[in-house]
Amino acid sequence: MGSFADKPTIRGTLVTLRPIVAADADAMFAGLDDPEAKRLTGTHREFTREVIEQWAASRIEQDDRLDLAITDAHTGAWAGELAINDWDPDNRSCGIRIAVDAAYRDRGVGTEAMRLAIDYVFESLPIHRLSLEVFSFNPRAIAVYRKLGFMQEGVLRDALLWDGEFHDTILMSILRPDWETR
Repeated sequence: MGSFADKPTIRGTLVTLRPIVAADADAMFAGLDDPEAKRLTGTHREFTREVIEQWAASRIEQDDRLDLAITDAHTGAWAGELAINDWDPDNRSCGIRIAVDAAYRDRGVGTEAMRLAIDYVFESLPIHRLSLEVFSFNPRAIAVYRKLGFMQEGVLRDALLWDGEFHDTILMSILRPDWETR
């Protein structure tokens, strides 16, 4: 039925996606200091360096998810991370999430990283449905996801409380037939 035991390196024009390794902990930890990234991902939790080091070191062993570093294709510099998770082999579905570091936003990096990951999922695995969640205050990401073939499925009303205000979570997915005909 397939799994995420294989940890690919996927090359694009702007980015290279490669498996997250222990050595990525410093870049990951530095990225957690970005208030905008926390808002865009709805991350309230604070992480210690030790937790991030342990998490980064354990990614290569996971066969039910794929955690990829987004790196600059030319310099190899850390640009963010992407995860294919919530693997449900019985229903041939999984989720995807992305976080792009501030220095790489608004440069097409996230769009290319998502496209590469989507293509990898549908070309390499028996996936029928790939889903994501995005907050209503992120119209830029919503537009990118639509451009990549995702369709809105629903809304979780007032699902995120951020700075004293509630925000909706928008549920989106792309199905294999959508991907094949995009």
